[in-house]
Amino acid sequence: MAIPPQIFPPRKRRPSAASFISPKLTEPDLLHSLLHLTHEISSLKPIQFLLKRNSYSIIRKTNLLSVLFEELIRTSIPLSSQSLILCFEEMYIVLQRIKTLIEDCSNGSKMAMLMQNESIADSFHKLTADLSTLLDIFPVTELELSDDVRELVILIRKQCIESKPFVDLKDNELRHAVVTMLDRIKREIVPNHLKLVDIFERLEIRDSSSCRAEIESLEEEIQNRNDEQSKSELVALIGLVRYAKCVLFGASTASSSSSSSDDDAKRRKQPSDVAVPADFRCPITLDLMRDPVVVATGQTYDRESIQLWLESGHNTCPKTGQTLAHTDLIPNRALQNLIAMWCREQKILFETVGSNDKPHGVIINKAALEATRMTASFLVNKLSLSPSMEAANAVVYELRVLAKTDSDSRACIAEAGAIPLLISYLSFNVGSQNPDLQVNAVTTILNLSILEANKTRIMETDGAINGVIEVLRSGATWEAKANAAATIFSLSGIHSYRRRLGRKTRVTRGLIDLARCGPTGARRDALVAILTLAADRETVARLVEAGVVEMTAEVMDGLPEEAVTILEMVVKRGGLMAVAAAFSSIKKLAVILREGSDRARESAAATLATMCRKGGSDIVADLASLPGIERVIWELMAIGTVRGKRKAATLLRILRRWAAGLDSAGLTEGFSTALTSSTTMVSTQ
Repeated sequence: MAIPPQIFPPRKRRPSAASFISPKLTEPDLLHSLLHLTHEISSLKPIQFLLKRNSYSIIRKTNLLSVLFEELIRTSIPLSSQSLILCFEEMYIVLQRIKTLIEDCSNGSKMAMLMQNESIADSFHKLTADLSTLLDIFPVTELELSDDVRELVILIRKQCIESKPFVDLKDNELRHAVVTMLDRIKREIVPNHLKLVDIFERLEIRDSSSCRAEIESLEEEIQNRNDEQSKSELVALIGLVRYAKCVLFGASTASSSSSSSDDDAKRRKQPSDVAVPADFRCPITLDLMRDPVVVATGQTYDRESIQLWLESGHNTCPKTGQTLAHTDLIPNRALQNLIAMWCREQKILFETVGSNDKPHGVIINKAALEATRMTASFLVNKLSLSPSMEAANAVVYELRVLAKTDSDSRACIAEAGAIPLLISYLSFNVGSQNPDLQVNAVTTILNLSILEANKTRIMETDGAINGVIEVLRSGATWEAKANAAATIFSLSGIHSYRRRLGRKTRVTRGLIDLARCGPTGARRDALVAILTLAADRETVARLVEAGVVEMTAEVMDGLPEEAVTILEMVVKRGGLMAVAAAFSSIKKLAVILREGSDRARESAAATLATMCRKGGSDIVADLASLPGIERVIWELMAIGTVRGKRKAATLLRILRRWAAGLDSAGLTEGFSTALTSSTTMVSTQ
C-alpha cells in the first residue's frame, strides 16, 4: 500500500533537548564527558559530497580540543572557579550540537542538504563562533598547563576567530542545476539525460538502492519541516529522484525486486503481522483503522466501513444498535495520531484512504506532479515494449512501488494506460512461469484501486475482474491470492460494484476457499472482503449457499473476532437458512462468549440472540443445555462492552422465557423446516 500524507506523526529534527541542557556533573565527570564527546566527534567522517570543508574544519578543531581535556585529566588540575565550570558546561552543549549537526548532515537527505547548503554552512560558522567565544573566556594563563597545550589552545582560539562562512561555489552551481531542472519539469519539459546523470553523480546517488534511501530520507525530512512551502519543495525533489531512479538506473531486475521486497518486508510490517490494539481496529471490519471517524452515538469506525454501512440503507450504529440522530462523520484526529504513532513504532506503513489525499499533507506542486506523470509514462511505455517476462517483471515491480506512494501516482499510472497491460500478467500461465510477475501485477492493481476513480477504470476494463478472480482462485502464490482478495475488498467500496462482485459465484467461493486454506494474513484479507460483500442482503444468500457459515466455524479457533463478526452479519441478514446452517456453531459461539476478546464476545452474544429469536426453541434449548451458560451471560452483562451488555441481557431474557415455556412454536416450526432444507441442500452439493 501506498505511503501517503499522514503516514507518520511529525518527528522533529535533532538536536535533542539534551543538547541544550548543562550536564550538571561533578568536575571529574564533566572533564571525562568532554573528552569522550571530543573523541566521538573526531571519529566522525567529514561529509564527502557537500560542505566537506566545513565539516572537516570543525572536526579537526574538536580533535585538537581533546588534547586540552586529556591534559586536565592527566594532571588532575582543579577547576578553581565557578566561571571555569560554567565555561566547560557551555562547551559541552556546543560540542553536542556540533556532533548532532554532522550526524544529521551525514545521515540525512543529500538533496535536502543541497537545497539548504547556505543555511547549513552558516550553522557550522555559528558553532565555530560559539566555540571561539568560550575559548576567549577560558582562563588559559591561570591554569598550570604545559606550554604545548597552552599554545595549542591559543592556536584553536585564533583559528576560530579567523573562521569565515564558507559555501563552495560548486555546491551552489549544483543547487542551481537542480532548481533549473525542476523548473523545466514544471513546464513539462523532459529533463536532459546527460544533465540528470551529472547531478546524481555529483551527489553520489549512483544506483537504485541509493535512490530508495534518498527518497526515504526526503520523506523523513518532510516531517521535520514546519512551513508548507518547504514541504512542497521536498515533495518535488522526491518526484525528481523517483524519475531519475527509473530513467538512469532502469527498472529493478527480477532478482533485485525480490531482494527489495524482502528488505522492505524487514523494514515495514503489515498490520496482520502484529497484534493490533483493540481500540485501533474498526468494529465493523476488525481491521486497522486508516481514517477513524465518530458517529452520532460517539462510537468510532473507519470512514470507509461506516460509509458502506450507511449506504446500505442502515440508520443505526452498528455497535450499539441505536438510531443515529444524524449521519455526519466527525474525524477522530486524536485517535488517528495515536494509530500513526503506533504504526511508526511497529514499522507499519500507515496511510489514509481517500481520493483527496496528497503526499505529506501539502498540495502537491506542479513540478512533483509532472515528474510523477513522466515517471509513469516512461514505465508504462517500457512495459508495452518489454521483450520477456523477466523484463516485464522488473517494470511491473517499479509500477507497484510507484502506485504505493500517493493518489497522484495512482492517477498518473492509470491515465498512462497501465491497467490493460497489467491484466495480461494475471493469467494462470504467467503465474506458473513467473510467479513474481503475477504477484507484482495483481498488487499493482490493488494499489491502483485505492483511488476512487481507478475503481471505475478497473471495473470497466475488459478482463480486469476476471483476471483478479483467476488469481484469487488459482494464483501461483498465497501472496497473489491474498492481494486479489484485498483488491475485491477495495473495489467493493462502491455499492454498485459490491453487488456486482457478490453476484459472481467464483468470487464468493474463491474468498471462502482462501479463508479456509490460506495462511493467517491471506485468511484475514479474504474474511474482510467477505464481510464487506455481506453488507448486501442478496450476496448473503449466495455466501450461505457457498458455505460461509461452515467456513466461519472452521476458522473460529484461529481468527475468532473476524469469524464471529461475519457470522453475526450473515445470521442477521440471511434468514432461516443461515440460522439453520449456523446451528452446529452454537457450542463454539458459547466458547467465544466465555473466552473471547470483548469485541468477539459482543458479536457472539449478538449472533446467539439473533439465532434464538429467529430459530426458536430448538436453538434456545441447545444453548440452555450448555453447562454454565447463564453464568457466562451474567459475566458479560457485568463487564462487557455497552453493546455486549445489551445483547447479553437480551439473550438472558430469551433463556428465561424459554424456561418458563413462553417460546414461540411458530418460529420453532420454521427453523425445523429450514434445518431440514439446509441438510438436504448440503447433502446434494
